[in-house]
Amino acid sequence: MSFKRTFAILLRQLYLIRGSFSRVFPLFAWIGVDMILWGFLTKYLNAITSTAFNFVPVLLGAVLLWDFFIRIMQGVTMAFFEDVWSRNFLNIFSTPLTIREYVLGLVLSSITTSIVGVAVMVLIATIFFKLSLLVYGIMIIPFLIVLFLFGIALGIFGSALVLRFGPASEWFIWPIPALISPFAGVLYPVATLPGWMQFISHFLPPSYVFEGLRAIVAGKGVHISYLVWGGCLAVGYILLSYMFFIGIYRHALSTGLIARYSAETLA
Repeated sequence: MSFKRTFAILLRQLYLIRGSFSRVFPLFAWIGVDMILWGFLTKYLNAITSTAFNFVPVLLGAVLLWDFFIRIMQGVTMAFFEDVWSRNFLNIFSTPLTIREYVLGLVLSSITTSIVGVAVMVLIATIFFKLSLLVYGIMIIPFLIVLFLFGIALGIFGSALVLRFGPASEWFIWPIPALISPFAGVLYPVATLPGWMQFISHFLPPSYVFEGLRAIVAGKGVHISYLVWGGCLAVGYILLSYMFFIGIYRHALSTGLIARYSAETLA
């Protein structure tokens, strides 16, 4: 593996972002709106409730972490979509670049672009709504890693789907976080869900993350089992999504799909 070739994928994304305000603006605009909307909602709930319960770390903190997960996933898919939109696959894979180096480049691009979004989220939540991530303790770090790994896994999986079915299928990728969120228990305990939804949530790493962090905020201590199960699932999904991407890539090579890449068809 050549880290120079991997870094070249990252460098290309940075050049694209640097030269286009339309690519820079989404990095912080929509998550800023999310923070402001949910921040004022939590302040309102704190004002109208008679208990001393603080909604800021429970709701606003959960939204911040969920947006972090979305940024990670979309960081991978957006870097991939740049090559889709520019019909750049033949140029890329005619070079010595390996598929492993390419996927790692997508991951590094996601990390780099997500840093901007996370910084904006934390800044707004801390300055305007007094959210302190210290309330979660040091254990927020391994839980964030679980969200990061699952975001990368979904990003690779979504990229593979677009590689297989064509550019028009990208509209199947954008709604994925919204479809997962009801099962992940982002804003409420998984126990409030009906049985069949709880069953699905057991296979989603974010459900363990948010259950574990809610337990910390409630003063119930750290549930290591949540971290272990969530981490194992996230690592498993990373491996499965990578193997899926490799399989789709080989299929695209053997059938000439890359050379015939077109937005006219989904099949």
